[in-house]
Amino acid sequence: MYTPEHFEITDRDEIAAFMVRHSFALLVDAGETAPVASHLPLIYDRDRGPLGTLVGHMAKANPQWRRFADGREVLVVFWGPHAYVSPSWYAGAPNVPTWNYITVHATGRPRLNDDPAAAKAMLERLVDTYEASFETPWRMDLPPNYERGMIGAIQPFEIEITRLEGKAKLSQNRQPQDAAGAVAGLEAQSDPEAQAIAAAMRKAGVGS
Repeated sequence: MYTPEHFEITDRDEIAAFMVRHSFALLVDAGETAPVASHLPLIYDRDRGPLGTLVGHMAKANPQWRRFADGREVLVVFWGPHAYVSPSWYAGAPNVPTWNYITVHATGRPRLNDDPAAAKAMLERLVDTYEASFETPWRMDLPPNYERGMIGAIQPFEIEITRLEGKAKLSQNRQPQDAAGAVAGLEAQSDPEAQAIAAAMRKAGVGS
């Protein structure tokens, strides 16, 4: 990922928190003749491996997992808020439009896991994670035959991360008055994504 120094996220705690918060990710591999991607919820185990490990699954009907055995690296993209920035919000001129955003790229080598008990534990953890905020969380208490059929239809895997890259493009390269104008312009929008980017800019001290 192209990341100028002023956009780089170097704080491991910040990167870890971002991956947990934005856990519905894009898993990409080179494919046999063209790149292939799957959209998946992934659990981040920070303490497994030097940079952590991602745990997830995909449908066995999805052929992407069959290439995991060849040991090639895959890329996992976690994306957060993003918003258009109008040059009309800047104090100076001339200028052009841009896009502000936050993302994390994790690279690693996947390993398949065919243990049914581990698959069930992974699914229970996934369910508990996403049900935790509900007033009455759903629990994975399924009829045994149905549960076996569901687990048999998925392919669990793990990705030990070998490289982590974080990027927060938040107008850090702009003059303070231009960045302040961008924050004000974003805050004036009804779009929640624009509001989130404005909040991230203020938190980073951009435009203040």
